[in-house]
Amino acid sequence: MTRHPTAISASREPFARARFATFAAAPAGVLAGCDARPLPTGATLQAHEMHAVWVEFFWAGLGVAAVVYALIGWCLLRYRKKATDVDFPPQFRRNDKLEIFYTVVPVLMVCALFALTYAAERHVETIAGTQSVVVDVTAFRWGWRFDYPQLGVRVTGTSQVPPELVLPLDETTRFDVTSADVDHSFWVPAFLFKRDAIPGLRNVFDWTPSQTGTFRGECGEFCGLDHATMSFTVRVVPPAEFARWTRGRRAVALAAARAR
Repeated sequence: MTRHPTAISASREPFARARFATFAAAPAGVLAGCDARPLPTGATLQAHEMHAVWVEFFWAGLGVAAVVYALIGWCLLRYRKKATDVDFPPQFRRNDKLEIFYTVVPVLMVCALFALTYAAERHVETIAGTQSVVVDVTAFRWGWRFDYPQLGVRVTGTSQVPPELVLPLDETTRFDVTSADVDHSFWVPAFLFKRDAIPGLRNVFDWTPSQTGTFRGECGEFCGLDHATMSFTVRVVPPAEFARWTRGRRAVALAAARAR
């Protein structure tokens, strides 16, 4: 049995409408699924640089998506099959100017985004000449140890009793991160920063907290059975409160030493 071309076209029409409706609804679905909250700015001066890069990438991606959707929509409307069409529309194989344009523009965008990222990372990775505080971070299965060698303070925790890292507000802290056993990763999401803790290697970086509060930290590298519970907290306090905290920790350590 041979079906008439008009009948075939009519039978496909509902599917064509459905495809167009799906395309039209796609941007709305994407926007509805996005978090309405702004991108996090981070709680350190270094994180502010990373936030700026995030914003630049966000708007670049949004611009590309808008152009792509607009072109697809234009093609769907401009070249949709009409009831009077009996053959394919005029075909062409190449357009040199158009091909050069849509090759050069993305390359330039990638180069610009790379340059912005490189500049921000250079600033984030810069090590200050002097630091108010130095913290040696040692990761182990499955906990953390924070040593303040200048202050004679040590904080150790486990997966059952996570440790607390205390930092002074608006003062640069030098971190020296390593691992006592396997690969771990020192990660504080609110600081927009993660750095691997690797046995035999010391990773050094600076943080300058810009707001007070308590922030969650965790291991960002799967390291074994209790990886999910290998956490810690970061508490940023004013310098005067930080000085009181260090005095209290030294007094506790001295009392414990005398008790032995």
